[in-house]
Amino acid sequence: MSTDYDLLILGAGPAGLTAGIYAARARRSVLVVDSGTVGGQTVLSYSVANYPGVAETSGRELSRTMAQQARGFGCELRPFARLARIELDGEVKAVTLKDGTRVTSKAVIIASGGIPRKLGVDGEERLVGRGISYCATCDGEFFTDRPIAVVGGGNSALEEAVSLSRYASRITVIHEFEQFQAEPWIVGEVMANDKVSLLMNQRVLGFVGNSELAAVRSAHKVSGAVTETLVDGCFVFIGYVPNSEAFEGQVKLTELGEIVTDEQLRTSLPGVFAAGDVREKRVRQITTAVADGTVAALSALEYLREVAP
Repeated sequence: MSTDYDLLILGAGPAGLTAGIYAARARRSVLVVDSGTVGGQTVLSYSVANYPGVAETSGRELSRTMAQQARGFGCELRPFARLARIELDGEVKAVTLKDGTRVTSKAVIIASGGIPRKLGVDGEERLVGRGISYCATCDGEFFTDRPIAVVGGGNSALEEAVSLSRYASRITVIHEFEQFQAEPWIVGEVMANDKVSLLMNQRVLGFVGNSELAAVRSAHKVSGAVTETLVDGCFVFIGYVPNSEAFEGQVKLTELGEIVTDEQLRTSLPGVFAAGDVREKRVRQITTAVADGTVAALSALEYLREVAP
């Protein structure tokens, strides 16, 4: 079986880069492609302070270091390479890029990640990283003794609101319905927390601020009354969108579009593995993506030993 590469990795975030490091260090030919920049969502993190063994750094710098390590072991990285066609079935895997280039491999690791679901309102894109965040674990500490808002009403939103109460001076939970969709136990914790106040049945209209977030504007869905909540930060937890659309019909997905894997991160297709935020999992952090990349690479190497010793 002759192919261009032993292993093709789709996605250059922490999961993909880690998989590339492990596979290239094992003397396998590896290509990592990404439709965007190297680093994925990590590059959007202004500060990363909870990555073990690394002093506080920026997400961009951490990504640069990972990429440098991967290249140092011989891993080829190809950012801004948009995919036109993906063929995962059969012994030879292939992708065709928008520029017409066709690349083949013996195995594939899907590490295409995902993105937090956004509100799509005025000011959101402009103020991401300047007060608006989608990760309490990443950014909560930066709002110590400062007022914040949490948008959402599911388990994740309320759990993070309770977690953020360790830092923030006060928290306003803004939810689009009259009732929460979360489990009763976490609703009880939120209701019992003196730092938390609620704005229910609200539609978020937009975010106010120039260089930094100053307020969240919302309207009551029945009365139409507009409220401007003055905050220094806002955490949005209204769901997560995996970048898996290109693999629909090829590998098994959950109802939410997450790729289903076993403990070895094998998908429903032989020779195809998935790692990081694109797969079905509960916790999405840089550290868990790196762990996934390790497991997926080792599983892929085991597969390659069987098909291409």
